[in-house]
Amino acid sequence: MKVTLNGTTLAESNKTVVVEGNHYFPPDSVNKEVFNDSNTSTVCGWKGTASYYNANVDGNSVKDVAWYYPNALDKAKNIEGYVAFYKNKVTIE
Repeated sequence: MKVTLNGTTLAESNKTVVVEGNHYFPPDSVNKEVFNDSNTSTVCGWKGTASYYNANVDGNSVKDVAWYYPNALDKAKNIEGYVAFYKNKVTIE
């Protein structure tokens, strides 16, 4: 699986984990050079509190393009630290 934004690769891995239709990418497969932390957070009843990333590509910033669970609850420990992307903000193939 590969995630791109305006031709820039944000993540690429053949070891994603699919949860609720979203591919979660291992942390080491994510191009962290294009991300900065967002102030956004949300809570999922079974996964825990999600943190978000903004992406900066070619001088353009995309807010809350990706999310991850830094301290996932027990039922979601398999995706702790893994990063998922909003399908309407990036290309996933």
